[in-house]
Amino acid sequence: MQNTQSARKLPPLILHPFADASGPLKLVESSRASLMLQGLLPAGQQSAEDLEITLLEGRYQEVRMLFYVGRDVLRWIGQCVEHVNRYPELQGSTFRPQSFAAYLVQNPPAEVASKLKKWGVADHKSIFSRALGLNVILADMPPQEMFSAEFLRHYHRYADQMFHCHLGQTHFADPAHLGFNFEIFASGEYSRMLEREWAEPAQK
Repeated sequence: MQNTQSARKLPPLILHPFADASGPLKLVESSRASLMLQGLLPAGQQSAEDLEITLLEGRYQEVRMLFYVGRDVLRWIGQCVEHVNRYPELQGSTFRPQSFAAYLVQNPPAEVASKLKKWGVADHKSIFSRALGLNVILADMPPQEMFSAEFLRHYHRYADQMFHCHLGQTHFADPAHLGFNFEIFASGEYSRMLEREWAEPAQK
């Protein structure tokens, strides 16, 4: 049986690329359209209707990107639940999927938070909570026309509420209080790390 220390090492969270080629441009255009609609930037020749279309296209890209981030996080949560269930000393603990969702969003290891900041993620709590909130209600990513304009304009508020509703469904143990730890990787970075590890035995 593995020791308690190894049991405290959770599987790594691996995030995969998810944006298409036009995604970043649409996000920039959407931000500009939002400022124009608020009167903070000159609209030029664009009508309010055209600006609204641009805004909603960008919001859809935001929803799409968050949805796929949530897919990776849900995969990791499932791995964590399976991991803790392997150890007799952890049996009977109230570990639920919500345990690891709350851990990632509210109190991740300092190394994980630091790495996210290096990646330019200033507000990981909002990113991961909204990504999970969207995955609570969406089994797959619908096309834009399946969303109402109201939802796209304010999706972040709906996603926030869905995440909090998800956490409130059950009582759950807090992994941080039991010394659990994990690492976070971009998929390419993780692949390169594995390649180095696989190469080491051959070099010995």
